[in-house]
Amino acid sequence: MHRILNIITEFKEYFVLILLILISLILLALNDNSQIKQIRSYTVGIIGVAQTTLTLFPNIFNLQQENEILRQLNVTMSDEVSRLREAKIENTQLRKMLIFKEKNFFKLVSADVIGKSLNLLRNTITLNVGTSDSVSVNMPIITEQGVVGRIIATSANYSIGQILYNKDFRTSVKIQRSRVDGILAWDGGNYLLIKNVSKKQDVKVGDLVTTSEYSKIFPQNIKVGLVTEVTENPISLFKDIMIEPTVDFTKVEQVFVIQTLLDSQRVDLENKSVARGK
Repeated sequence: MHRILNIITEFKEYFVLILLILISLILLALNDNSQIKQIRSYTVGIIGVAQTTLTLFPNIFNLQQENEILRQLNVTMSDEVSRLREAKIENTQLRKMLIFKEKNFFKLVSADVIGKSLNLLRNTITLNVGTSDSVSVNMPIITEQGVVGRIIATSANYSIGQILYNKDFRTSVKIQRSRVDGILAWDGGNYLLIKNVSKKQDVKVGDLVTTSEYSKIFPQNIKVGLVTEVTENPISLFKDIMIEPTVDFTKVEQVFVIQTLLDSQRVDLENKSVARGK
């Protein structure tokens, strides 16, 4: 008790000040004078503004942490949206391939394109199927859009396909409308060419080009492309025919390999005939 009295005596000025402030506040609260009410109103307003200002400081320190959390959520949601979009595209593509496979009488092996080249003179694609999937050299490669190319090399689990945009690719094709035959080739440009079509033959821009029955590799009537330009070279007996493939090679991700083998009897007979004519 004596210690408490010593503290009060030592700090009596502060205690008196606090007591006077409390008495003043009580008197202000109990006084109904209009001026006092106005002062009271201003005081309450100032205290409210002060409290609001003070409450902002903790939020400022938390903004950086909240912003980081929001950024992480944004990245997670963006990744999820991208995955869902990719799954939708893949599902749509697989559905189209399934419908195509069900409509065809060919024995088809589905494959994913795991590598491709489109800027060379001898462009190829790499597939994730091989001899263990009964895939052999010279089997045709197609999609639901049309001809892609043919198998030129195989291993147990992989294979290489020669695509239409390859200097070494050749196959027999036909103008569907007029039944005009020609040889499909590529000279390194943006379009494919049909060679050996005489100037008298009926070929028009917009004609659909398909594989013909004369092909040793491809079954007939598979889409190849559309005629985009037909010109006549005055120093040649043949038309210059350019076609655009129905397959967009920049977007090819899944393909089918047709499990057909060359008719060896036909090939041997034709080769012997050619040899006799030399």
